[in-house]
Amino acid sequence: MTVLTLSSSRDPKEADMARIWTEPNFLVPWTVNLDVGLLVQADCIASLWQKRTYDRLKLHLPKQFCQLPKLPFPEHFPEYPTKNQFIEYLESYAKHFDINPQFNKCVQSAKYDEACRLWRVKTVSTSDSTRSEVEYICQSLVVATGDNAERVMPEIEGLQEFGGEVMHACDYKSGEKYHGKKVLVVGCGNSGMEVSLDLCNHNAKPSMVVRSSVHVLPREIFGKSTFLLATLMMKWLPLWMVDKLLLILAWLILGKIDNYGLKRPSVGPLELKNTQGKTPVLDIGALEKIRSGDIAVVPAIKRFFPGMVELVNGEKLEMDSVVLATGYRSNVPYWLQVRKFVLSLFILYPLLPFGL
Repeated sequence: MTVLTLSSSRDPKEADMARIWTEPNFLVPWTVNLDVGLLVQADCIASLWQKRTYDRLKLHLPKQFCQLPKLPFPEHFPEYPTKNQFIEYLESYAKHFDINPQFNKCVQSAKYDEACRLWRVKTVSTSDSTRSEVEYICQSLVVATGDNAERVMPEIEGLQEFGGEVMHACDYKSGEKYHGKKVLVVGCGNSGMEVSLDLCNHNAKPSMVVRSSVHVLPREIFGKSTFLLATLMMKWLPLWMVDKLLLILAWLILGKIDNYGLKRPSVGPLELKNTQGKTPVLDIGALEKIRSGDIAVVPAIKRFFPGMVELVNGEKLEMDSVVLATGYRSNVPYWLQVRKFVLSLFILYPLLPFGL
């Protein structure tokens, strides 16, 4: 195994920081004066956006809330940049600050060595068939892998017998090839809603499985970002009151979503996000399609049969394909070797699969 320090000095204690990332915030340490090494498992910047997102994806929040320090989005970009525009921005950011990640580095373990008071990060190269191991030694470690490292694949009785196409939402690109097909979308989070909308816009026949309660909020309220309004209100009002106001405004704009098979949680959207990490859905058109019946809302799945799904209410539906919009989870607990209570502080919410 090769052992490297993240410093040009021979003294490993002078190494400043190692950073392991998949999320856009990986770029930030380069804007300050630190000796930083960047380890990336994938072979490109923003691999999640480049390889695991659908074509129609846009930022759900206004660009000013998504830009990184010291380099804003270009002025000509729309308020909600597209997938390709966001990738372009991240690549230009890396180029502007001369950020050169070490790609194809899969972290096997990261452990703090109490004896020498340094971090030891063991990696394996994923670039070719030859397995090469490297250990990095540094004073500080920043884990910026986000909560989308691994897809959540639910175990559903009979799914292997279904016979039709089954994919996770991270492999879904466009509804173009599903014209006229019956597609079951499992999950009602932001991905599930948007995949269902995309299928509907391509003249497919989507049915969306809703097995738990969900908060649906308009993306904008009176022409302003819902996120922006919530942020402004939080400066002056307690969280519970902001939740109440958001739900009243959502009811005025969207109506009573219970009428369409969608049940709101008893806890407000911001409190639910803070306590359970569950993100509210920002509606960009799916609710209108649900109202019109173009997107069917169905209850939880009991089991699959060849070409068919049985729901918990006993109803059986013929289906051509299944898209599992069942969320993601962090893989940090598998390789970050720290005390359990410290680990829980680092990754409390990413341990929860989103989109369910």
